[in-house]
Amino acid sequence: MKVATVSAKGQITLPLSLRKQLGIEPHERVVLEAAQDAIVVRKAPDFFALEGCFGKRVSPAKERAAMLDAVVRRTKGVRE
Repeated sequence: MKVATVSAKGQITLPLSLRKQLGIEPHERVVLEAAQDAIVVRKAPDFFALEGCFGKRVSPAKERAAMLDAVVRRTKGVRE
């Protein structure tokens, strides 16, 4: 078990051994969760690691056009 002291600003320093164990590098984000009488610290998921998991990348303009198209089709389908 590691112990850290809370500063006057509410900050703590994560011990090096725990940062190494979790692979937390300087300036990376962590997720904090309250769990009864504990605070759980987890490495934040890498948002960019999700790229491609939902299919090929589409430009924002094409994505907006596709969404508008879907809304128009849906609206016409409901009215018919």
